[in-house]
Amino acid sequence: MEVEAARSALVLVDLMDRIVALPLRPRSGDQVLATSLELAGRFRAAGATVAAIRVERPGVAEQPPGSGLAAGVAAAADLVVVKRTIGGFHGTDLDERLRGRGVDTLVFAGIATNMGVESTARAAADHGYELVFVEDAMATFTGEEHRAAIGFGLPRFGTVVTAAGVRLG
Repeated sequence: MEVEAARSALVLVDLMDRIVALPLRPRSGDQVLATSLELAGRFRAAGATVAAIRVERPGVAEQPPGSGLAAGVAAAADLVVVKRTIGGFHGTDLDERLRGRGVDTLVFAGIATNMGVESTARAAADHGYELVFVEDAMATFTGEEHRAAIGFGLPRFGTVVTAAGVRLG
């Protein structure tokens, strides 16, 4: 699938050390991270925006260890957004920052497929973005949850592809 680089953003969801380290399926967090960083390199080289979203627990004095972005993610990102809910739009300036860059298409990668990624994608659809989901750059807690999100939920909002299937024009 070809996306126009100038109007597209790669959205990396919750690629944080403590989340990448969880036991995930159908691939490890390290595999998701590697594929996501490869995509980020391609997006940056094409002049597209890369946005990284990470979560902070509200109402706590100190975040748990590993709450920062995983190695390489912050350096690959043009925008870093801190969320305090499951999705990346509620209570953040993500929409304004993306719109300010002329973005109308979002390409998703991250953890967890059926939680942070799907929640952010649903809100993105409500905001009118075109959506693309990179299946091999996502994982969640069980293979069944991942397959359900990829097979039933996410295709209702956009197109599911592999990393190799993303072309930037």
